[in-house]
Order: sequence, then structure tokens, then C-alpha cells
Amino acid sequence: MREILRRLITGAVFVVLLLSTIFLSSDAFDFLFMTFGLICLYEYKRLVSLKGYHIFIAYLGLWWAYIYIIKDHVPILILLLITITVNFALLVYLFSKKERQFNTLQKFIIGLFYIGGGCIFLTMIPYKNNDFAQLLIMGIFILIWVNDSFAYLVGMSIGRTKLYPSVSPKKTIEGSLGGLVFAIIAAFIMAKYDTTLTLLQWITLAIVIVVMGSLGDLVESKFKRVAGVKDSGAILPGHGGMLDRLDSLVFAAPFAYLTLNIFVNVS
Repeated sequence: MREILRRLITGAVFVVLLLSTIFLSSDAFDFLFMTFGLICLYEYKRLVSLKGYHIFIAYLGLWWAYIYIIKDHVPILILLLITITVNFALLVYLFSKKERQFNTLQKFIIGLFYIGGGCIFLTMIPYKNNDFAQLLIMGIFILIWVNDSFAYLVGMSIGRTKLYPSVSPKKTIEGSLGGLVFAIIAAFIMAKYDTTLTLLQWITLAIVIVVMGSLGDLVESKFKRVAGVKDSGAILPGHGGMLDRLDSLVFAAPFAYLTLNIFVNVS
């Protein structure tokens, strides 16, 4: 009971902090996720035993350039291509039956684009025509939270078939499908309040975020399994580390950004 209460309090504080920055200002939101990115990178470094501070400097330089300086589509597309390529490489790593040891350069590149690139694109998502789309980014967080919450509840209630037991023993196929169904329901509701996207676009975005977010959660679980730890850190009481909390968002962000830009160019 005490553990559940601690999880609820930590989760509530996290949500309030996040939503406060969204409605306070775009700069507050930017700074928050720059900071979250640094914490996630610190936890990632510990998981994979990457030494040195070069990755922090590279991330801050990349983040500053893409959030405040670079506005041209070509460099953004290059970063998107690299980030998605790294994520697909991680999916190959996830489903590979062979144990893979990354060298120092590979660990650096993976961390910089898997986490750094993910945080950058998550920060870039709400900016549309120089406006800060508060409801859009809030909707994306809601989709992730709804999926995570109902995947857990459905899995605990009726989950029988393990999803990927060698990496994440507690996750079930029933739970994953339950999370997806409720995320689609949440997309229906979001479409009524944020009409910048159509109902079909909200549903499509929900599916992309849930599927890629679930894969991102498994990727981080594999990093933890290889490292022999339960959590990436202990900064969030009852929830583990920051990367434990943001693994789905960070991995799904570049795919969500790509999906939103496809909507703009196709419609």
C-alpha cells in the first residue's frame, strides 16, 4: 500500500510539473526537456558503462542548434533520418538472439541519437508555424499515459500471454492490446478538443505512439537486463529512473514528429 501511494504521489508531481511548463511558456517546456534529456543520458551512461562527459557536451550542442538556430528542413530531415536509423538498429538489437557488445563509439552514437535525438524531436513537436501547440503536445503525453496505465491494469486483470518474457517478463499481449484500445479511445476524445488534427489523424498518431512507445520500453528493458539492474536510476520514488519514465516517449518522438509532418504535407 505504501509503495502504491508513493508511486501515485511521484506520478502526480511529475504530471503537474510537466503540464505546468506546457501552459507556462514554450521556453519552460524546452528547458524542462533539455534537463530531462541530461538525466536520461546520465542513466544511460551508467547502464552501458560509457565513461566521460563528451556525450553531454554533444547533446547540449545538438539540442541548442536544433531548438534555437537551425530552422531549415534539410538539416532537420538529416537528424530525423539518423535518429530513426539508430532506433531501427536498436530494434534489431532488441530482437536479436545473439548477445551484442557495443564499443565506446557505438554507445556514444546510440545515446546521442536514441535519447538526445528523441528529446530534441519531442521538444520540436509542439512548434507549428511559430506557434506553440499546447494541446497537441499535451495530447501526446495523454496518449502515452493512457497506454501505460491501461496496459498495466488490463495486463494485471486478464493478462495471460507473455509479450517478450526474455526481456520483460511482466508484460503481456493482452495488456498491450488493452493499452492500445484505450489510447485510441483517448484519441477520440482529444479530437474533440484539438481540431488541428482530424479524428483519423489523431487515431493514426495514437497507433504510432503506442506501437513505437511499447517497443521503446522493451529496448530500455533489454539495456537493463544486460546491465543486470531493475531500474535505470532512483530519481523518481516508486518509478525508478527518469529513463524508466520517459523511455516510451523518447523512442516514439521521432516517429510522431515524422507522422505529423506527413499529415501536413499530404493534407
